[in-house]
Amino acid sequence: MYLKVMKNKKTGRTYLSIAHGYRDKEKGYSTNRIVKKLGYLDDLEKEYPDPIAHFREVARKMTEEENVERKVTLTLDMNEKLPEESDSRKNLGYAAILKIYYELELDRILYNKARHQNFEYNTNSIMSMLIISRILSPGSKKKAYEEKDRYFERFDFSMDDMYRALSHFATISKEIQQHMNDQIKECYGRDTSIVYYDVTNFYFEIDAEDDLRRRGYSKEKRRDPLVQMGLAMDADGVPLHFELFAGNLPDKSTFRTVIGEVRRKYDTGRIIVVADMGVITGDNIYYLAGGEKRAKTLNGYVFSFSIPGGTDELKKYVLDMEDYRDSDGKPLKEDAEYMRKSRQIAREINVTMNNGKTKQKIMYEKQIVFWSKKYADKAKVDREKVLKKAIDMVNNPSKYNKASGYGASKYVQNIEYDKKTGEIIETGKKIILDEEKIKEESKYDGYYCMVTSEWEMEDQEIIDTYRGLWEIEETFKITKGTLEARPVHLSLEDRIRAHFLTCFISLTILRLLRKEVGSIYSCEEIVDCLKKISCSLEEENIYLFNYRSKISDDIGKALGINFTKKRLRLNEIKNIVAESKK
Repeated sequence: MYLKVMKNKKTGRTYLSIAHGYRDKEKGYSTNRIVKKLGYLDDLEKEYPDPIAHFREVARKMTEEENVERKVTLTLDMNEKLPEESDSRKNLGYAAILKIYYELELDRILYNKARHQNFEYNTNSIMSMLIISRILSPGSKKKAYEEKDRYFERFDFSMDDMYRALSHFATISKEIQQHMNDQIKECYGRDTSIVYYDVTNFYFEIDAEDDLRRRGYSKEKRRDPLVQMGLAMDADGVPLHFELFAGNLPDKSTFRTVIGEVRRKYDTGRIIVVADMGVITGDNIYYLAGGEKRAKTLNGYVFSFSIPGGTDELKKYVLDMEDYRDSDGKPLKEDAEYMRKSRQIAREINVTMNNGKTKQKIMYEKQIVFWSKKYADKAKVDREKVLKKAIDMVNNPSKYNKASGYGASKYVQNIEYDKKTGEIIETGKKIILDEEKIKEESKYDGYYCMVTSEWEMEDQEIIDTYRGLWEIEETFKITKGTLEARPVHLSLEDRIRAHFLTCFISLTILRLLRKEVGSIYSCEEIVDCLKKISCSLEEENIYLFNYRSKISDDIGKALGINFTKKRLRLNEIKNIVAESKK
C-alpha cells in the first residue's frame, strides 16, 4: 500500500488516496488500484497538521496488517488420523453456475410465484440446489438431497419439502421459461431470426404405461415407455422453449405446439425454422406460411428432404452432374470433395383444412442439393457396420428380434416379426439380403437435400444454417449424457414435468456459460472443470484447493470470480458465493 498524490492540472488542487500497486501479468506492466479515497489536501489540512506524512504512515500500517493477515503459520500433526466416515471435500465451482442463475433472476420469479403460497420452505433454495446438482453431480433427487452439504450453501429444507416443491415448479414451468427468455434478451442478447427445432425421447424403466409415459419409437431402440420432448433453440444454440408429449406421439405432431408457443409468447418477429425431415408435413409447412393469411404472417423454413424417399425426378436431378458448383460457386475441379446446386420449384403439399378434409396447395420453394466426400465416406463406413449385422441376421435369425435388429432389417428380405413379442417369425420364405436396396441407397452416399422458403438466401448460407441443427442434436446428447436426464426416477406426472424443467434450466445455464467464455470449450469440458474446483478443510476455517487450469482461469475471468487461490478462508469463500448472487 502507498499514498497516491494526484494534482489536478485544471484546478491546481491535490487529491490523496491509498492505492495498492501490482503488476498486471497479462498487460506486462505495473499498475494500481485505489483501496481508499481520502479527499483533497487542502480540506485534509484542516484536520491534520501534515496529511501527507499522516496517511503515508496509515498506508504503511495497512500494508503490515495485510501481510500479517495473508500469512498463517500452521502446525501439522503427521500422525493425525481422519475421523471415521470422513468426506469433507467441498465444491466451489458451483459459484459459476450461481452467477448465471442469478443473472437470469430465477430467484425473483420463484419468490414472486411463491409469495401467495403457504409454503414452509424456500423454493429458490430448492431449485438452485437441484440445478447445481443436475450439472455437477447428476442422478436422482434423493441423491441430490443427500449430497447437498458438498456446497457452501445453507440448504435448509427436508427431502419431503423438495418433492413437494416439484409439483409447484411444474405449474409455473411456462412462466419460468418465458421469464428466462426475457432475461437472456436483456443480459446476453437473443437472436431468434433462426429457430432450430428437434424432438427426442426419454425412457422410463417401468412396465406399465400411463397417459404421458407411452411406448413409441425410441431413439435409443428401447422398449420402455417414453416421453417425447420438443425443444426449440435460438440461432446461437441457447435453449428457447420446450414441451413434453406422450411417448407415442409422432415427431411431426409436436411441431406446431412448440413453435406456436414461441411465436405467441416470445416476441420473436419473423422466424426461419430449421428442422430435419421428421417434422416435414404439408400441415407444418402451411402453418409456418400463415395458412390463408400467409401474405401478412409469412414465416420461413429450412428443412432437410429425403432423397431415397423422394420422387424419381428428384433422384435424377441429384445424380445429374450438370450445374454442380464448388463452395465458391465456381465450376468443379477434378476430384472435387464438395459440390452443390439449387433450383426453384413449385411443389404440391397436402394440407388438412378446418373441416378435416385434405386439400392440395402449391408451395414455391428453393431446393438445394450438396455432396461432400467426407459425408460419403462416413455413410459408407456406417452402412458397412449395419450390413455386418444384416448378414448375421440372414445367417442367424434366431439371435434377433425387432428391437435388436433395428436398422439392419431394412436390408433383409422376407423377414417378419410377431406383433406382440417382436420375435422373428418363421414363414418358410428364405431370408436373404436385399442387394438391390443396398445398391440403390449407396448411390446417394454423401448427398443431402434441403427445401426452403428463402429464395433470396445464398445457397451456402442455407447449407450453413441447416448445419447449425447439429447444436440441438448435441444439446440432446448433453441432456442425456452429461446431465443424465434419463432414466427418470419419478412417477407422478407433475414431478416428471418439473424434472425436465430443471434439466432445461441446467442446459440453458451451461449454454450461456459456454457463450460467456467465447464458445471455445465444450459443455462437457466446462462441467468437468467446475467439478474439479473443489477443496478440503486444511485447518480451522482454511480450505486447500488443488486444481487450476486454463479453463478455470477463463471461466473466472469471464464471470469475475477468482479461482486461482491455493488457500481461502471460509469468510473469503462465502464472499465469493455472495458476490455470485448479485
